[in-house]
Amino acid sequence: MRVIREEFEVNDGVSFPGKTYVDELLKPVFEDQKMYLFEAMFKIHEAHTTMLTEQGILTQKECQTILEGLHEVKLLDQSEIRYSSQYEDLFFLVESRIGEHIGDELAGKMHIAKSRNDMGEAMYRIVIREYINQAIEDAEQLSKVILLQAEQHVESIMPAHTHTQPAQPTTFGHYLVAIFDNLNRDIDRLKQAYRTVNQSPMGAAAITTTGFPINRERMVELLEFDGLIENSYDAIAAGDYLMEAAQALVSIMTNMGRWLQEFLRMASKEVGLIKVSNAYIQISSIMPQKRNPVSIEHSRALASSAAAEGLAVVHMIHNTPFGDINDTEDDMQPHIYGGYRKAIRVLRLMRAVVLTLDFDKARAYQQARENMITITDLADILARDYGVPFRKAHKKASIIATKVSETGKELYDVPLPLVNEWLDDVQLKKSDWEAIVDPKHFVKSRNITGGTNPEVVREMIERRKLKWC
Repeated sequence: MRVIREEFEVNDGVSFPGKTYVDELLKPVFEDQKMYLFEAMFKIHEAHTTMLTEQGILTQKECQTILEGLHEVKLLDQSEIRYSSQYEDLFFLVESRIGEHIGDELAGKMHIAKSRNDMGEAMYRIVIREYINQAIEDAEQLSKVILLQAEQHVESIMPAHTHTQPAQPTTFGHYLVAIFDNLNRDIDRLKQAYRTVNQSPMGAAAITTTGFPINRERMVELLEFDGLIENSYDAIAAGDYLMEAAQALVSIMTNMGRWLQEFLRMASKEVGLIKVSNAYIQISSIMPQKRNPVSIEHSRALASSAAAEGLAVVHMIHNTPFGDINDTEDDMQPHIYGGYRKAIRVLRLMRAVVLTLDFDKARAYQQARENMITITDLADILARDYGVPFRKAHKKASIIATKVSETGKELYDVPLPLVNEWLDDVQLKKSDWEAIVDPKHFVKSRNITGGTNPEVVREMIERRKLKWC
């Protein structure tokens, strides 16, 4: 063991940072910081320098010199900025580069009353808020085209499913409004997450604020936060803004994944209700008849991956101490950034797909006539118009369904005399039987709030369109 250790230490080193630590942690973290946090870091440096000057802690001349140095380093080609064991992280490397322009003493002054703790939290919040804001924008664009498609299909009758089985007739428009509402609740969750994230921790310093007379409220303005995290311990210790951002991501991607799965079913050749535009399908390499809806498949996979990134954030925070800790920082942040990037791709892909898809109205209507999915109306009509107690009416409808199934026919193929024979003590009128087997009548009769009646659905759509104005 001693020999193996000595051989290892010859290569890895015996002082900080060891080669393994550099290769497996410091270098990857440095690259992540450079990729995601570079611009946010400079925003904070500039704002903090401005605030210190306004508070009389720095002179105007010192401020001008620091800002000029910041500008010079910010313009550097990022590919030229590489990890060096001379510096612990990007934060100290940037300070050193600024010192090369303005002197180390003045470069150090810009860190008065500022810690990597409050600065790090602020950087994370600045980056995350931009991702959330972009996700909101793209989700709203998707929701608009969903509603536009719904408006075209308020009378396009199709089967609705429960437990994956044909259940009752609805319309494609009614179905799409449901998806719209689900998506908009997730947009509201994203907006709430944005409000939670977009709060300033600056001035909390390490965890207890500072003895310098800084102005924390001014940093809120300069960094375009919505408000201030007042308690300095809360500003550094709490990770709920990360949780909320992650949970909003998990929710929207999980909810979208469910109707993406539905779209894939409806796009299958056997079901054939929706046709994805040629722009968003691929032909098989060996089977030329295939129209593979890969845009939806990729979206479903990306949605699952994005949700998994959000769950990774939750798991990494779970059971960690209430305080500044690495679990919520360098190793965790890329999960939330990556998750939102994937989510944005899903939102954009599905906007294109939904906007350009075609719906086969004739095929959908025929499917709504099959599998006896209008028979609910038999129970309703018996109870409403023939005075049959509802539970008894339901049982009679069940008997009819069983009898029709045994014949191997569809409901509309069964003659009324045979139906009345099965009903025994109740005799339906011809007009009632014709209504019962007609999906159009079924859909139109659901004219209460939220129902499938085309006028009801149009009213729902118009109320939702008002949100755009």
